[in-house]
Amino acid sequence: MIRTVVVDNEALVRSGFRLILDAADDIEVVATATGGQALAVVREQRPDVVLLDIRMPDVDGLTVLRELHALPAPKRPVVAMLTTFDTDEYVLSALDAGAAGFLLKDTEPAQLAQAVRMLAAGGVVMSPKATRSLLSRHPGTGRADQATARVEGLSERERDVLVLVAEGLSNSEIGGRLHLSGGTVKDHVSAILAKLRVGGRVQAALLAQRAGLLAER
Repeated sequence: MIRTVVVDNEALVRSGFRLILDAADDIEVVATATGGQALAVVREQRPDVVLLDIRMPDVDGLTVLRELHALPAPKRPVVAMLTTFDTDEYVLSALDAGAAGFLLKDTEPAQLAQAVRMLAAGGVVMSPKATRSLLSRHPGTGRADQATARVEGLSERERDVLVLVAEGLSNSEIGGRLHLSGGTVKDHVSAILAKLRVGGRVQAALLAQRAGLLAER
């Protein structure tokens, strides 16, 4: 079972997400919490995945994310941010701070459960369309030409892998798509992160978006 915690200050959102996710055979919402309760609940329940509202009145999502990211590795869950708007400027800050992606609160139930599975498997959850819109409105310091220059240092196979990373696929899913072993995909991902000089899959995915690798998808 994929142990999941939902953090949101609105009781209706918490109960709705619990109802949707508990309907999946392989997902269990072990707790829900407000922003102020989140750290204590996660420490107690030790979930695999946390879905965290990015905007909360008591303790904001970015603060909670930093607290969760500071937990020791065995107790640190994968965190994806929840937002109402696909152009929420705080999303980029959350991704830079270690979030594994973001979800819109009106995500379809089947897609929500699949997103939790992807997160638990080490994938990235970001809508390419929403991320392109987000980057166009809030480009930050990562300019398209800089991203393109860094991506040009990758081999053709590494670019293929990077595109699938940016689409949210886990290593095993990438291996199945490209007919590669899991170990080979892992090696490619490690090489990609080193060549792009980024700390994780989310940052690599953002670079792929900025460089236009997903423009036609």
